[in-house]
Amino acid sequence: MNVWTFAGGPIFWLLAAMGVAATVIFLVRLLGLRRAHIDYVDFIHGVGNLLSGGKADEALMLCDDTAVPVARVVAAAIRHRTDSARALRESIDTAGRVEVGRIARRFAALAIIAQTAPLLGLFGTFVGGIHAVNALNGAALVARADLLSGLMEALVSAAAGLLVGIPAQVMYSVLRVRFERLVIELEAAASEVLVLLTAQRGTTA
Repeated sequence: MNVWTFAGGPIFWLLAAMGVAATVIFLVRLLGLRRAHIDYVDFIHGVGNLLSGGKADEALMLCDDTAVPVARVVAAAIRHRTDSARALRESIDTAGRVEVGRIARRFAALAIIAQTAPLLGLFGTFVGGIHAVNALNGAALVARADLLSGLMEALVSAAAGLLVGIPAQVMYSVLRVRFERLVIELEAAASEVLVLLTAQRGTTA
């Protein structure tokens, strides 16, 4: 570890900070995605039973207590259930876009870390090479330690860039898969609640 910290130079510390940030973002977002997942079919079935019994307020309370993206979209639909079909659809779409943006929060930061870490490591490689060349040109007799210092800085920076970039890319891909799965469920739930409210409005008309 001493070789990494002392030979890597300031770029190593920057890459280490990026690695810590990527790990924190991944764990927080992964936990958020897990909490956001529910069995939306059973949830909408329960909401439908309450609405068919004329208990719209209880249906809204159920949505507020559940507090997940699907529940918030369903709640928006219930609040606009007496609007026109177009207004109802627009309210559901708007709520869905808000929830998708909330779910995807900080995904971009993780993607940026995954893309820039290897490039930053490559930059550190060039900096270490420059230091080695300067050591060769700076004195008639070059000490072995001066030359190795620049070479080690180059190698450590390149390795650190890959060690941060590759796991960050894997973590981003894992989050994207879970995110896309949740978005599909959110779209399916929005379609089902729209059909449910439209059918109930038709029977009461």
